[in-house]
Amino acid sequence: MSEPHVSQPIRVLVVEDEPVTADAHAAYLARVDGFTVAGIAHTGHEAIRLLRDSREGRIPPIDLILLDVNLPDTTGIDLCRSLRASGIEIDVIAVTAVRDAAVVRSAVSLGIVQYLIKPFNFAAFAEKLQAYRDYHGRVGSAVVTDQQEVDASFAALRTSSSADLPKGLTRETLDRVRVAVRDSPAGAMSAAELAAELDLSRVTARRYLEHLADTGIVERAGRYGTPGRPEVEYRRR
Repeated sequence: MSEPHVSQPIRVLVVEDEPVTADAHAAYLARVDGFTVAGIAHTGHEAIRLLRDSREGRIPPIDLILLDVNLPDTTGIDLCRSLRASGIEIDVIAVTAVRDAAVVRSAVSLGIVQYLIKPFNFAAFAEKLQAYRDYHGRVGSAVVTDQQEVDASFAALRTSSSADLPKGLTRETLDRVRVAVRDSPAGAMSAAELAAELDLSRVTARRYLEHLADTGIVERAGRYGTPGRPEVEYRRR
């Protein structure tokens, strides 16, 4: 029997001028499943050197940059422009205290995939990284099959704070539900199966699954072949 495929962790370059903050971000990364720290850079010049070394094979590949917008020798926005001009295509999550709308617009225009405002706690950090991990997993193949898959890939990047969730739902449980559906052998779960898996009531499990369906993370489908009425299952996109 062949060994199951184990996906490689996403290698992240932390770009942050404050050493204590950089170490804190690296420690946060180590706590999020599916990520590993590829390196830490304290200046834009150092970041570009590491990225070039990665592209040219002198160091292992870097998949993602966790980028502070304010650096001592440049800005994160200008660094992204330099990377694009150099032909270095890499995903970026901006991590910054900057709230200027013009900076946000520039970040969007440069293809920065997430924008995380300082200060933040680990839950907010993990939420952004988990959303990116889902997106990265969806677009990792060479071919996107259809419009629905494209829409689901972009939906994976959209996260909301706990304040935006329907009343009675929590971000922590929602993350557990997403992982349970994602990792289920069949790629789909019913409310009853989820309830048993996570020790929830069936009603609560259905509420979480319905929220994921409404936000495009999973899709509803009928499950046939059992006596009685067809059961609704929620399938990962």
